[in-house]
Amino acid sequence: MAPFGKIYSYPGSWRVERAQVAGAFNGLEVPYAEDFTMQETNKTPEFLAKFPMGKVPAFESATGYCVAESSAIARYVASKGPLAEQLLGSDPETRAKIDEWCFFTEGELTGHTNPVAYMVHYKFMPLDQAVVDRSTESFKRALAVVEAQLQKGENKTLLGGDKVTFADITVALALVFSLGVVFGDDVLKGAPNTVAWLKSLSEMKEFAAVSNWGKLKA
Repeated sequence: MAPFGKIYSYPGSWRVERAQVAGAFNGLEVPYAEDFTMQETNKTPEFLAKFPMGKVPAFESATGYCVAESSAIARYVASKGPLAEQLLGSDPETRAKIDEWCFFTEGELTGHTNPVAYMVHYKFMPLDQAVVDRSTESFKRALAVVEAQLQKGENKTLLGGDKVTFADITVALALVFSLGVVFGDDVLKGAPNTVAWLKSLSEMKEFAAVSNWGKLKA
């Protein structure tokens, strides 16, 4: 089967992998663009004609349809296959809950991961220990919310059913990056439901694209 499309980005991005996992559930192949070089390809006139901001990830379908912004890309891929309703919800209430978890991820999980990542992991910014400590505590508080939600659903999924949704994909991939790369998985010691949930997802073939599973030891 020909790829559904390709994603321009650097390797190992959880935001790209989110789209690839959604594609796997829908039977769609969404590989990285082979001819992409960061800071070169995305500055060319050809790339900017398709994606004016020059940001990655950026997606181009096999038919030439282009969309940027990682959340939009992943949602689009999730919507384009037989499991679209399972992933994104079949009624307004379910869709709203899935959206709630996605916005929670951006605001509370990655929102508190990024300052630490920029200062400690990537060293893009000078170290401010007060910010690191505050962000770490805020991340732990958000993780506790995930833990409590999973306890309600008997560790199966965030919405409590047996089937994975886009909420599970989004929260899980953000956590795998945050815990595996930035905070370390010691913070999972008080989150057995989250550990069980992540383990169950890691064993699904659809999650094979996730590159940071091996960094979690919990």
